[in-house]
Amino acid sequence: MLSLYVPGGSVVHRARAGLKLALLAALGVGLFLVESPAVMAGAVALATAVGLGVARLPWRALAVQVRPVWVWLAVLFVFHLLVTDLRTGSVAVLRLVALLVAAAVVTATTRVTALVAVIEWLASPLRVLGVRPARIGLVLAMTLRFIPLVAERAARIREAQAARGAVRLRAGMAVPLLIQVLRMAATVGEALDARGADDAPARRPRRRTAVAS
Repeated sequence: MLSLYVPGGSVVHRARAGLKLALLAALGVGLFLVESPAVMAGAVALATAVGLGVARLPWRALAVQVRPVWVWLAVLFVFHLLVTDLRTGSVAVLRLVALLVAAAVVTATTRVTALVAVIEWLASPLRVLGVRPARIGLVLAMTLRFIPLVAERAARIREAQAARGAVRLRAGMAVPLLIQVLRMAATVGEALDARGADDAPARRPRRRTAVAS
C-alpha cells in the first residue's frame, strides 16, 4: 500500500477537502468538550458508519491506520485505571479512537494534492512572517507519503524474520526498521538538496559605481 487514498465515487469522496478538514477539526474540538462515554462511543460508531457505509471504504482501509496505535491505547487505558478511574480511561480511549477513525476516513477519501492545497491556503497569511506555505505543504505531503512506506518496510521485515524462525518479531524489528527509515530519510534529504528545495532566494549584490576623479 503506497497511498492512504482509496479511490471511490461516494459523497464523501466528492466532498471538498476543506469541508472534510473543517468537520474533522470541529469533531476534535467537540469531543474534548464532552466527558460522556456514551457520546464517545456514539462518535466512534458514527465515524465508522460514515467510513464503511457512506464512503463505502473497505474495513482494511480503516483498520490499517488504527491498528498501529492499539498498544498505546491499551497502555493509556491501564494508566487511567491505576491513576484515575474506569470512566475517565474509557472516555480518553474512545475519544482517541473516534478521532483516529474520522481522520482515517478523511485521508482515505481525499487525495494528498487536495489536502496539501488546503493546508497551503490556510498557511498563506504566514507569508508576512517569512513562512513559505509551499514548504509546509511539502512536509505534509511527505508525511502522508512516508506513513504507508514505513508500514510496508515493517511488513517486509516481519515477513523476513518469520521466514528465519524469529520468535520475538516486534522487539527484533525495531532496529532494522529504524535503520531503513534513517537511510530513506537521508536519501530523500539528499534528493531535496540536489533540487534546491531549501535554497533561499538569492539577493543580487549592489553594484558600486566608480566615481571618476
